[in-house]
Amino acid sequence: MTGSRPKHAALTQFPVIENCLQIGGMPLTRLVQQIGQTPFYAYDREKITERIALLRKHLPEEIHLHYAMKANPMPAVVQHMAHLVDGIDVASVGEMRTALDTIMPANRVSFAGPGKKAYELSCAIAAGIVLNMESEQEMESIAEIGKDLNIRPNVAVRVNPNFELKSSGMKMGGGAQQFGVDSERVPEMLIQIGKLGLNFMGFHFFSGSQNLRHTSIQEAHEKTFQLGIQLAQNAPSPVKYLNIGGGFGIPYFPGERALDIAAIGGNLTRLLPEIKEKLPEAQIVIELGRYMVAEAGVYVCRVLERKQSRGQVFLVTDGGLHHHLAASGNFGQVIRKNFPVTIGNKVLSSEKETVSVVGPLCTPLDLLAAKMELPKTEINDLVVIMQSGAYGLSASPTAFLGHTKPIERLI
Repeated sequence: MTGSRPKHAALTQFPVIENCLQIGGMPLTRLVQQIGQTPFYAYDREKITERIALLRKHLPEEIHLHYAMKANPMPAVVQHMAHLVDGIDVASVGEMRTALDTIMPANRVSFAGPGKKAYELSCAIAAGIVLNMESEQEMESIAEIGKDLNIRPNVAVRVNPNFELKSSGMKMGGGAQQFGVDSERVPEMLIQIGKLGLNFMGFHFFSGSQNLRHTSIQEAHEKTFQLGIQLAQNAPSPVKYLNIGGGFGIPYFPGERALDIAAIGGNLTRLLPEIKEKLPEAQIVIELGRYMVAEAGVYVCRVLERKQSRGQVFLVTDGGLHHHLAASGNFGQVIRKNFPVTIGNKVLSSEKETVSVVGPLCTPLDLLAAKMELPKTEINDLVVIMQSGAYGLSASPTAFLGHTKPIERLI
């Protein structure tokens, strides 16, 4: 074994034996043979289990953990997660069906998202899941469908708070939003919920995502609890469900540090006594997706060609933005940065070169790594993009230019 361990933290989370990355306890080269082709996504089930254990260790035991399936809806991942968490949050009827195929009871599945169609509402009501209502119009539709089905729908109000989660990669609360009901309109909506006879469960807050500052998350938790207590004064029945959102981020780029979960857990421990006193029946839910699965996944593609153009080396691979839009920088990045990338069968090689990793698509946007120092690479070597367990395949334009989809495996 030559060279030294990579400096980026994301390149140290999987073992390296004889210069080869190990995924799920297996050398990457053997995993490629087992799967039978590249490109593919591989998710390490042990890493997912370890991440949930980390959360259980540092968060108060009263906190209920929900998996936000939109981060990674692969059925095998969701099945595995259903044995580890307390609930599943979905954002479409397709995700709902996947969740209901698991052992998770329907009343611990919640459905959020604007623009729910009538048939989606009907499916959810019939299943008995909790509908996080995004508007007054949606509330009225739910009441009408529930009456037609002779079922009392389980509902919560998704609140657009009057504050934001500071330092979030993507803000989803505060100001004008397509998400949720503005907090100042919620009291009147609560009165209507009572009149319509809906089964009121509580509130859903989600104000931002991909946050690495524990102080910002602590502040958001404090404000969320206070707003929840305030809104509960107008509730038609006691609050049984208080989803305070997530927003826990992971480090993707050099210089970023892992989120301090212990500090967040300590702050929640301090805040919970007041919540227990004022909302004694409420289950406190933290809804996480990316934080639970992102670091457990890798995307693997193969070098097809080494190409030189005016002094620059391009590694042309069989993967690209159609499989991994986020790594290309076209999924929310304002200024493109490289994901952590390595050559999976030469991780520790001392011979380095600066290269750009590109895919087979006819667009300059098909860029997986720009002018990045990597181990010297040859045709058939394996490019591995780390931190790929969330918002990977399902968030990518797989139909673009008609290339085949990659395989997904839970290892």
